[in-house]
Amino acid sequence: MSPRDWNASSYHDLSTPHQGWGRQVLDRLVLRGDETVLDAGCGTGRITQQLLDRWPGVRAVAVDGSPAMAQRARENLDPQRVTVLCQDLVALELAEPAGAAISTATFHWIADHDALFARLHDALVPGAPAVAQYGGAGNVARLEAILREVGGREPFAPALGGWPGPWNYQTPEATAQRLDRAGFDVQDCWLNPDPVVPEHPRDFLESVVLGAHLDRLDAELRPAYVDAVLAELGEPAELDYVRLNWIARRR
Repeated sequence: MSPRDWNASSYHDLSTPHQGWGRQVLDRLVLRGDETVLDAGCGTGRITQQLLDRWPGVRAVAVDGSPAMAQRARENLDPQRVTVLCQDLVALELAEPAGAAISTATFHWIADHDALFARLHDALVPGAPAVAQYGGAGNVARLEAILREVGGREPFAPALGGWPGPWNYQTPEATAQRLDRAGFDVQDCWLNPDPVVPEHPRDFLESVVLGAHLDRLDAELRPAYVDAVLAELGEPAELDYVRLNWIARRR
């Protein structure tokens, strides 16, 4: 299944938590400072820009599966330093392998992590570092329970009842094994809770969290669905994020 498209404008304005996660990823990345770095799931390019700001000699290949996200990244990033590609990461192909890779808040949207890690491996030169962070086992568990309950109600049940959702949350153990099979040496792989209270809960849910759910609903049902989810979340509308982090190197 191809990646879904996103509302790049609203995502760009609302993705404040992702910027913090991106800084954590960059803090863990060790570079000489002259590499070409793959940003796998670049969104609108805000973390790619952080990368460029930290290492003035670095170039980047920024990849996203959403045409709207990739177009916004092209508008935001310096074309002299960044090549932006719109590609599905499980079919990733680069003209030349990169010298490092980063990814933030992306891989939990991808069902086949074996295929993903195999493509990531082939997109890197031997010895290249790779650092990633995304939703892991237990991520938004309370929210997922709410979504199952609300999705089972009428009039949402025909579209959402019994649907497992769009996310793939994995454990560190399973992830480290997959990375090893794909040809990575794993330095570390761990979970950390990182709850978030969005400044604008409705907008955040609509644009960042529930897009795939809303795509399944008729347009006239979408506001009522978000209302019902917000009512169950209560105030403050805390999202119980749990992040899966890993640091690895391509063999």
